[in-house]
Amino acid sequence: MADRLTLEIATPTRLVVTESVDEVVIPGSQGYFGVLPGHAPFLTTVGVGELVYRVGRDERNLAVSGGFAEVRNDKVIVLADTAERPEEIDRARAERARERAERRLAGRTDEEVDYARALAALARAVVRLMTAGRVG
Repeated sequence: MADRLTLEIATPTRLVVTESVDEVVIPGSQGYFGVLPGHAPFLTTVGVGELVYRVGRDERNLAVSGGFAEVRNDKVIVLADTAERPEEIDRARAERARERAERRLAGRTDEEVDYARALAALARAVVRLMTAGRVG
């Protein structure tokens, strides 16, 4: 059994992470799940949330949304719709997106509201702000 995992995280436009790690915690569409070396293989969907991986005592975070994760006993591959490191997140833009989604959900706009879409936008904005707050 391997004592580490190879982690690969990619989006449609780039390879975000390729690293040897000790542990990964991924936001699945049905809730968060953790992966350690030797985990049973499975395939699942990725939800909106903060992906955390650990290398020794060093924890790293990414804001992710959508996609798929494949877990093998020695490798985790995440194909995400979006994945951003804390330093890549534009906090002002994320804050504006959060405010816009909250206004829509509160019914404070003249447009017809797609509540599922507004809730998803709010979740993405909140995760981006939480992850951006982890910078240095």
